[in-house]
Amino acid sequence: MPRMDLQQLLDTLAPEAPLAQRHLWLMDALAWVRGDAAEVATSVERVRAFVSALEADPALRERWHRWLRAFIATVDLTPLLADFGFAPRTAFLSEFGHRLRRKLLPGTPETRDLADLFSLLLPTRFDVRWIKALDTTTLQRLGATLPGQAEPVWNDALMDALTCCVSQVSATGFAAEIRIRMSDEARAARPFHELPSTFEALRREVRVHGPRSEEAAQAAERLREQLDACRHAAYTVYHHLEEHGISVGIVFRLRQLRERIVRIKQLLDCLLASESGRANAALLGDLTQVGIENRSVRALIASSSHLTAAKVAERSAESGEHYITRNAAEYKEMLGKAAGGGFIIAFTTWIKFALYGLGLSAFWGGFAAGFNYAACFVLVMLLHWTVATKQPAVTAPAMVAKLKDIKATGAVRRFVDEIAHLFRSQIAAILGNIGMVIPTVLLISALLQFFRGEAIIGPEKAMHVMHDLHLLGPTLFFAAFTGVLLFASSIVAGWVENWFVLHNLDSAIAHNPRFTRVLGRARAARWAAWLRTNMSGLAANISLGFMLGLVPAFAQFFGLGLDVRHVTLSAGQLTAAGFAIGLEVLRMPEFWWAAASVLFIGPLNLTVSFYLAFRLALQAQAVSTTNRQVIGAAIRRRLRAAPLSFLVPPRVPPAASAA
Repeated sequence: MPRMDLQQLLDTLAPEAPLAQRHLWLMDALAWVRGDAAEVATSVERVRAFVSALEADPALRERWHRWLRAFIATVDLTPLLADFGFAPRTAFLSEFGHRLRRKLLPGTPETRDLADLFSLLLPTRFDVRWIKALDTTTLQRLGATLPGQAEPVWNDALMDALTCCVSQVSATGFAAEIRIRMSDEARAARPFHELPSTFEALRREVRVHGPRSEEAAQAAERLREQLDACRHAAYTVYHHLEEHGISVGIVFRLRQLRERIVRIKQLLDCLLASESGRANAALLGDLTQVGIENRSVRALIASSSHLTAAKVAERSAESGEHYITRNAAEYKEMLGKAAGGGFIIAFTTWIKFALYGLGLSAFWGGFAAGFNYAACFVLVMLLHWTVATKQPAVTAPAMVAKLKDIKATGAVRRFVDEIAHLFRSQIAAILGNIGMVIPTVLLISALLQFFRGEAIIGPEKAMHVMHDLHLLGPTLFFAAFTGVLLFASSIVAGWVENWFVLHNLDSAIAHNPRFTRVLGRARAARWAAWLRTNMSGLAANISLGFMLGLVPAFAQFFGLGLDVRHVTLSAGQLTAAGFAIGLEVLRMPEFWWAAASVLFIGPLNLTVSFYLAFRLALQAQAVSTTNRQVIGAAIRRRLRAAPLSFLVPPRVPPAASAA
């Protein structure tokens, strides 16, 4: 409900009031128009009632004119028109900090900067709706209540704002990090060089012939065409980024450039429109919308990192193709690679238990465990073997990459085929990992028992392992959390590879004199090519290993009680525990509860990491909600018609069968 009625609001209109009180009155007036934000029509009627009150009372109208003159004399319109909604400095991190401060620190109405005051005046999305709902007649009546000098002041503010915006666009176009990434054709066209002179021509025509003259309209049209040329030149930078790596800072500057050009065109509409009320209301509504959106930290991250997310998904898709089997031969090959991974993980399990015996502190224990995991994961990668749980975070983008041409004939069917191939691949990887880690751990335990007289762990530690893996404990939650870490490692991998490519580090290693003097040209070139090929895998495996080791340590420090449950490692630990107790473990309920939990850990690891990667890939490929529903329906039809296709690989390769 409004805090006061119209008469009370008009009675408190005081032109001689201090700055803060005048601005507080304006806030109250707009809050009265907004009301309970239920009906746009109600707010429009209140604007009409306010205008009618001014038209009916000459003394009130005179007081309103004096209030407006005082308001115009004490605030600066240009920052609102030119800079509102843009970063104070053209950098992502500075804008991130600026928005964070605006969220945490309150604003004050005691300011001469209208841009600072604006968010206090029109803070809600409902304000956008009622402003844009104002009809032409109401806008004309409202304009008639303004003092005579309001229009010249407004036009001067528009020209000043245009000057600022054009200068900012020119500065961005001349920035080295933007200019060097433009296409050769864009640089040769020199659109940013011509922009200042084109704007000066408009300024001259407005000064000589007036803003609504034919000469000004023609000059404005030339300026619009020049702005479009600048925008197209700037867009060529995206092609360079796609090929050579994404920079969030550059993407942020390009987005600011695009929005500056849009703002310039809006200001031109207000300056040249014969019915300025409608154009001014549209600008005011857009500024309100921009103010709301630019208070969002999440929106800033999403808009500036979209291309980075797309590039991360693309890098993952390239890696993920190696983990999808499409026929019986590839299925058997995956079993073999997974068995190799399980063999290495068995030794990882042994080393982990050995580290427990050192009695390290929480941090150093977690660091040692992370180093153990990372080294073993990297070894698995170098041997071209596989660990099952690492697959979904890279295979999901590989599948979504098939949806680039979703409207093509058979695209959805081919995508469902990929789902079936992936599901079979995951089964093969889990079977291979667990099928090899169990006998290898048993063999290591038997050898240690034979040569040292003791297994990997003692009976007390074995009971502790089974208790930690109990199905009715937090194991399943920890398994899902591990899926999040698996997905996070793929994000780190994509980001690191993008960073490696963006900074041309492979070229630096191959050609930098410091490297070539030490390694020699041929060896430096080989190292550069190897790192370019394997950077993503190294980053994924090292980051995953240290996250599995250190995240529980940090969680323990903060009292969160988080832990990780990796299916292959858990199977190895349970096997070691069972060997330590002996055959009587088969009669212990704790063992079977823990064994049952291992059956759920793997699917949870896979499902959570796959789901998160799949969502990221869908967003990166801009797959619509409708198309997602079509895909879901197609998967359900395949499950009903051919459920075994998700379990049993075809004997003939798909290409051959299609032929």
